[in-house]
Amino acid sequence: MFRTLHTSVFPLVKEKYPAKVQFILRQQIQPWHPSSTLVHEAAAAVLRLAPHKFYDFSDALFEHQKEYFDVNVVHESRNQTYKRLAKLAGTTGVEEDKVFNLLEVPDKPGDDGSLNIGNKVTDDVKLMVKANRMTGVHVTPTVLFNGIVENSISSSFTPQQWEQWLEKNIV
Repeated sequence: MFRTLHTSVFPLVKEKYPAKVQFILRQQIQPWHPSSTLVHEAAAAVLRLAPHKFYDFSDALFEHQKEYFDVNVVHESRNQTYKRLAKLAGTTGVEEDKVFNLLEVPDKPGDDGSLNIGNKVTDDVKLMVKANRMTGVHVTPTVLFNGIVENSISSSFTPQQWEQWLEKNIV
């Protein structure tokens, strides 16, 4: 769905409904795919460092998504996967080193002795999860229209179906 939105629907909305429609992409971690968290953390790092590159990075993630599926990350450490994600972010013009700095999980306890300290985007992920829980989002894709889950829109929606839906629902 992201590719359809990014390449077809966003330009259509910009042309036909510039002051009437706003798209907000909220990340939804798929906890049954452990590497999903790492990918979403990388997107959060990009969003923090270069918000204007978020959609470019998201597009790159979808293009390379299979490289981060479970079987392709199972034999590398979390920080090794983060390094690859930071490198991917670098291809979109975001500073690779800065992305990795936000993602890297330290191998030493925190100053207070805590051992589950996460990384520098852990709090961002907590907010993402909380926001999605509060709006009833549990799976992807989930589309909300005016804050209400719109179940008629599916991941297989074509650009033509989006155009028809927008024509019917945007006044």
